[in-house]
Amino acid sequence: MSTPTGLGATPPEIPADELAVASSVPESQGRLIWRRFVGNKVAVASVIILLLIILFSFSAIGIGPIPGWWQYGYKALNPQVNGGNPTLSLVPQFLGGNGISLGEHPFGQDRIGKDYFAMTMRGIQNSALVMVVLGLIATVVGVVVGAIAGYYRGTVDAILMRVTDVFIVIPALVIGSVVGHWFGALGAPVLAIMLGFFSWMGIARLVRGEFLSLREREFVEAARVAGASDMRIIFKHILPNAMGVVIVSATLIMASAILLETALSYLGYGIRSPDVSLGLLISSNQSAFQTRPWLFWWPGAFIVSLALLVNFVGDGLRDAFDPRHRRFKLSKMRETRPEPEPELETQP
Repeated sequence: MSTPTGLGATPPEIPADELAVASSVPESQGRLIWRRFVGNKVAVASVIILLLIILFSFSAIGIGPIPGWWQYGYKALNPQVNGGNPTLSLVPQFLGGNGISLGEHPFGQDRIGKDYFAMTMRGIQNSALVMVVLGLIATVVGVVVGAIAGYYRGTVDAILMRVTDVFIVIPALVIGSVVGHWFGALGAPVLAIMLGFFSWMGIARLVRGEFLSLREREFVEAARVAGASDMRIIFKHILPNAMGVVIVSATLIMASAILLETALSYLGYGIRSPDVSLGLLISSNQSAFQTRPWLFWWPGAFIVSLALLVNFVGDGLRDAFDPRHRRFKLSKMRETRPEPEPELETQP
């Protein structure tokens, strides 16, 4: 290896692998974000499990006129089997169990004979529907309000932010109870739409902050000089650069939507009978907690699972869009000392 010894020194040799990396095509921002997200094993596993749970619930009991593969409906009354206890068995026979089987009613039955498996699957469907619809409505409204306030500033910003502050100071459960009292009996889609119009405040403030910083960038000034309209600058130039904040905030809104719908249904202001939700199942069977605890196990387990999975996905998206927030592990930290720089030989 040659040493730098003045003007006639030969340049150091560059390894072939570094040359290949340097000469490769730069990676796009989308591919870089995707690679970071795929590298987060917890987030990827959460996406897969979440999709499997939702697809399983829709395939089990169907949707609308499309039937599912499960033999019982969530509204049908059936004779009591096994005293209403769950018939699900997961212990193999060689371990002293009854073998692995679902039985007639794997999750058991309620006090009037309805199949609890079908009712739980229907509750998952409604929770997923509320999660997606509420998240989309709140994201669209919040992005529009925050973008207009952050771009125009001044009087427009003051008016929109004061309206936002009025809705923020009111607890979400209070607003949800009023909305649920009026629209809960109309079904999960209508309830989700109305709740979405009252859940946009957080994302609106985040988008406003992003627009306040991005509107001063050089590419925005170039678009103004080129004669682009305000709407084109907002939605074609600035908004794509703020999509990281938008996507992460939308994911977290979806996670809170599951808990909000559960709380409203538990209080009696959400989805109403004869329809089913996970919160309504817990509320309807709270008097049987001591005698039939499985009536709480299944809806409670799926409520916690859905909320945790969506939160894990949101954390993965946040780390992918902004690697500065990535957590570090002490076990992977190594104390490395910088190598001393070689002294250059000087010629007299």
